[in-house]
Amino acid sequence: MSTKIRQAEEKDISRILEIINYEILNSTVVYHYKERTLKQQIDWFKEKNKNKFPVFVAEKNNEILGFGTYGIFRPWEAYKFSVEHSIYVDKDSRGLGIGKILMTELINLATNEGYHTIIAGIDVSNKKSIEFHENFGFKEIGTFKEIGFKFNRWLDLVFMQLFLDK
Repeated sequence: MSTKIRQAEEKDISRILEIINYEILNSTVVYHYKERTLKQQIDWFKEKNKNKFPVFVAEKNNEILGFGTYGIFRPWEAYKFSVEHSIYVDKDSRGLGIGKILMTELINLATNEGYHTIIAGIDVSNKKSIEFHENFGFKEIGTFKEIGFKFNRWLDLVFMQLFLDK
Protein backbone atom coordinates (compact mmCIF):
# COMPACT_ATOMS: atom_id res chain seq x y z
CA MET A 1 0.00 0.00 0.00
CA SER A 2 1.30 3.46 -0.88
CA THR A 3 1.73 6.39 1.45
CA LYS A 4 -1.15 8.83 1.46
CA ILE A 5 -1.26 12.41 2.65
CA ARG A 6 -4.35 13.69 4.40
CA GLN A 7 -5.42 16.44 6.74
CA ALA A 8 -4.71 15.48 10.33
CA GLU A 9 -7.60 14.79 12.64
CA GLU A 10 -7.80 15.04 16.41
CA LYS A 11 -7.37 11.27 16.64
CA ASP A 12 -3.87 11.69 15.12
CA ILE A 13 -2.56 14.05 17.79
CA SER A 14 -1.12 11.40 20.10
CA ARG A 15 0.99 10.00 17.24
CA ILE A 16 2.07 13.50 16.19
CA LEU A 17 3.02 14.08 19.82
CA GLU A 18 5.15 10.91 19.85
CA ILE A 19 7.05 12.04 16.76
CA ILE A 20 7.69 15.59 17.97
CA ASN A 21 8.62 14.51 21.50
CA TYR A 22 11.24 12.12 20.16
CA GLU A 23 12.84 15.05 18.34
CA ILE A 24 12.67 17.30 21.39
CA LEU A 25 14.48 14.75 23.53
CA ASN A 26 16.98 13.47 20.96
CA SER A 27 17.82 16.15 18.43
CA THR A 28 18.29 19.82 17.68
CA VAL A 29 15.50 19.74 15.11
CA VAL A 30 13.36 21.48 17.73
CA TYR A 31 14.86 23.97 20.16
CA HIS A 32 12.70 22.84 23.10
CA TYR A 33 13.96 21.14 26.24
CA LYS A 34 10.84 19.49 27.63
CA GLU A 35 8.44 17.09 26.00
CA ARG A 36 5.11 18.54 25.04
CA THR A 37 2.00 17.34 26.82
CA LEU A 38 -1.06 15.99 25.07
CA LYS A 39 -2.94 19.12 26.10
CA GLN A 40 -0.25 21.36 24.55
CA GLN A 41 -0.39 19.40 21.32
CA ILE A 42 -4.19 19.52 21.21
CA ASP A 43 -4.05 23.29 21.78
CA TRP A 44 -1.45 23.57 18.97
CA PHE A 45 -3.72 21.60 16.65
CA LYS A 46 -6.79 23.69 17.51
CA GLU A 47 -4.81 26.90 16.95
CA LYS A 48 -3.68 25.65 13.52
CA ASN A 49 -7.29 24.85 12.61
CA LYS A 50 -8.59 28.15 13.94
CA ASN A 51 -6.08 30.04 11.81
CA LYS A 52 -6.77 27.82 8.79
CA PHE A 53 -3.21 26.48 8.61
CA PRO A 54 -2.73 22.90 7.39
CA VAL A 55 -1.56 19.94 9.40
CA PHE A 56 -0.94 17.02 7.08
CA VAL A 57 -0.08 13.48 8.08
CA ALA A 58 1.65 10.87 5.96
CA GLU A 59 -0.05 7.54 6.50
CA LYS A 60 0.75 4.04 5.34
CA ASN A 61 -1.08 0.90 6.44
CA ASN A 62 -3.05 3.03 8.93
CA GLU A 63 0.16 4.19 10.63
CA ILE A 64 1.24 7.83 10.72
CA LEU A 65 4.86 8.08 9.59
CA GLY A 66 5.24 11.84 9.67
CA PHE A 67 3.51 15.18 9.61
CA GLY A 68 3.93 18.60 8.09
CA THR A 69 2.48 22.02 8.66
CA TYR A 70 3.04 25.69 8.10
CA GLY A 71 1.99 28.77 9.91
CA ILE A 72 2.54 32.44 10.37
CA PHE A 73 6.13 33.55 9.92
CA ARG A 74 5.85 36.64 12.11
CA PRO A 75 2.71 38.09 13.70
CA TRP A 76 2.53 41.39 11.83
CA GLU A 77 0.28 42.23 8.92
CA ALA A 78 3.05 42.92 6.42
CA TYR A 79 4.20 39.28 6.74
CA LYS A 80 0.82 37.87 5.69
CA PHE A 81 2.20 36.39 2.46
CA SER A 82 5.03 34.52 4.20
CA VAL A 83 4.79 31.21 6.06
CA GLU A 84 7.25 29.05 7.95
CA HIS A 85 6.94 25.31 7.64
CA SER A 86 7.83 22.24 9.69
CA ILE A 87 8.13 18.61 8.62
CA TYR A 88 8.79 15.74 11.00
CA VAL A 89 9.25 12.10 10.01
CA ASP A 90 9.25 9.23 12.48
CA LYS A 91 12.78 8.04 13.24
CA ASP A 92 12.04 4.58 11.81
CA SER A 93 10.52 5.92 8.57
CA ARG A 94 13.31 8.16 7.32
CA GLY A 95 14.69 7.63 3.84
CA LEU A 96 11.34 6.42 2.48
CA GLY A 97 10.40 9.68 0.75
CA ILE A 98 7.87 10.73 3.42
CA GLY A 99 9.42 14.19 3.78
CA LYS A 100 9.34 14.72 0.00
CA ILE A 101 5.66 13.86 -0.17
CA LEU A 102 4.83 16.18 2.72
CA MET A 103 6.95 19.03 1.34
CA THR A 104 5.34 18.75 -2.09
CA GLU A 105 1.90 18.93 -0.50
CA LEU A 106 2.82 21.96 1.61
CA ILE A 107 4.38 23.82 -1.33
CA ASN A 108 1.38 23.10 -3.57
CA LEU A 109 -1.10 24.25 -0.94
CA ALA A 110 0.86 27.39 -0.04
CA THR A 111 1.11 28.27 -3.74
CA ASN A 112 -2.61 27.69 -4.29
CA GLU A 113 -3.45 29.79 -1.22
CA GLY A 114 -1.49 32.72 -2.66
CA TYR A 115 1.50 32.78 -0.35
CA HIS A 116 4.64 34.41 -1.74
CA THR A 117 7.35 32.55 0.18
CA ILE A 118 8.02 29.67 2.56
CA ILE A 119 10.71 29.95 5.22
CA ALA A 120 12.61 27.11 6.87
CA GLY A 121 14.61 27.48 10.08
CA ILE A 122 17.15 24.63 10.32
CA ASP A 123 19.86 23.82 12.83
CA VAL A 124 23.18 24.23 10.98
CA SER A 125 24.31 20.76 12.05
CA ASN A 126 21.35 19.18 10.23
CA LYS A 127 23.08 18.85 6.85
CA LYS A 128 20.49 16.36 5.56
CA SER A 129 17.67 18.84 6.11
CA ILE A 130 19.64 21.64 4.43
CA GLU A 131 20.29 19.40 1.41
CA PHE A 132 16.64 18.27 1.42
CA HIS A 133 15.49 21.89 1.21
CA GLU A 134 18.03 22.74 -1.49
CA ASN A 135 16.57 19.91 -3.58
CA PHE A 136 13.25 21.76 -3.49
CA GLY A 137 14.85 25.04 -4.55
CA PHE A 138 15.19 26.65 -1.13
CA LYS A 139 18.11 29.08 -0.89
CA GLU A 140 20.08 29.95 2.22
CA ILE A 141 19.34 33.52 3.26
CA GLY A 142 21.21 33.85 6.53
CA THR A 143 22.51 32.26 9.68
CA PHE A 144 22.00 33.30 13.27
CA LYS A 145 25.10 32.33 15.23
CA GLU A 146 24.74 30.84 18.70
CA ILE A 147 21.06 31.70 18.87
CA GLY A 148 20.03 28.51 20.66
CA PHE A 149 21.47 26.47 23.50
CA LYS A 150 20.67 22.77 23.87
CA PHE A 151 22.55 19.65 24.92
CA ASN A 152 25.13 21.86 26.62
CA ARG A 153 26.23 23.62 23.44
CA TRP A 154 25.44 26.71 21.38
CA LEU A 155 23.39 26.20 18.22
CA ASP A 156 23.42 28.10 14.94
CA LEU A 157 20.19 28.46 12.98
CA VAL A 158 20.17 28.82 9.21
CA PHE A 159 17.16 30.29 7.43
CA MET A 160 16.25 29.09 3.97
CA GLN A 161 13.62 30.50 1.63
CA LEU A 162 11.58 29.35 -1.33
CA PHE A 163 9.69 31.82 -3.51
CA LEU A 164 6.40 30.35 -4.67
CA ASP A 165 5.33 32.77 -7.41
CA LYS A 166 8.52 33.11 -9.46
